[in-house]
Amino acid sequence: MIVVTGATGNVGRALVERLVAEGQSVRAVSRDPERAALPPAVEVNDLESDGLFDGASKLFLHLQATGEHTGAVLDRARAGGVRHVVMLSSGIIEEGADETHPIHIMHARAEQLVRDSGMEWTFLRPNAFSTNAFQWAPQIRQGDSVHAPFAGAVSAPIHEDDIAAVAERCLLDAGHEGAVHRLTGPAATTNAEQVAAIGQAVGRKLTYVETPVEEAEATLFPELPRHMVRALLKSFAATVDSSPEITFEVESITGRPARTFAEWAEDHRADFTA
Repeated sequence: MIVVTGATGNVGRALVERLVAEGQSVRAVSRDPERAALPPAVEVNDLESDGLFDGASKLFLHLQATGEHTGAVLDRARAGGVRHVVMLSSGIIEEGADETHPIHIMHARAEQLVRDSGMEWTFLRPNAFSTNAFQWAPQIRQGDSVHAPFAGAVSAPIHEDDIAAVAERCLLDAGHEGAVHRLTGPAATTNAEQVAAIGQAVGRKLTYVETPVEEAEATLFPELPRHMVRALLKSFAATVDSSPEITFEVESITGRPARTFAEWAEDHRADFTA
């Protein structure tokens, strides 16, 4: 039995579907089990469910799903028999990083909790997610331009299903215990180029219009605290005209290359037209 937290998020849902396709027993964790809409074979629970870890041997830990309860979740997992935790962490954790950055602090603390848990662990540290482009979806549905800062910000965004594919192999294959996998997409691309790729996918010519940072701060990532959004904006500013880290761990672990942002845009065409 594999317990998957954050099972209705972008990575978690893709991972659940992959594990089910492999014939694995999956217990998914969702804040709203009744609306999870996961495959019928999946057992769906909320985080407080009794017996959540009964019979489970492995855990996919998504920090956004467990939050301040991460330590308690790990204690319950160990007590329930879980032996290996695969944690979705962040590429912000690296040598020489700003250890005062709130996202660094959050993930570093969680990684330490996992290390201290007594269970085997694997950390996945992706950099930019292709799904960050969903922030532009409302504007693209309404018109042919995206108004946002940092048109020249450069990243190597990764497809959420590529992260899920790596997680799947780390959960099912031996040899990933104690490993840290840094994950990226296969190529560098600017924000403006990403918007153009979405336009190609939806069959329209889209334009990226540079706007002041202050306008973005009030509306960007509404689910996050504003101090965290400000820290993210500072990080984004530092990537303008930069050379992002590019790794090939997706291919080395899964046996196939990571998908490009253009492929991601094609996969998500409907999200920008609905």
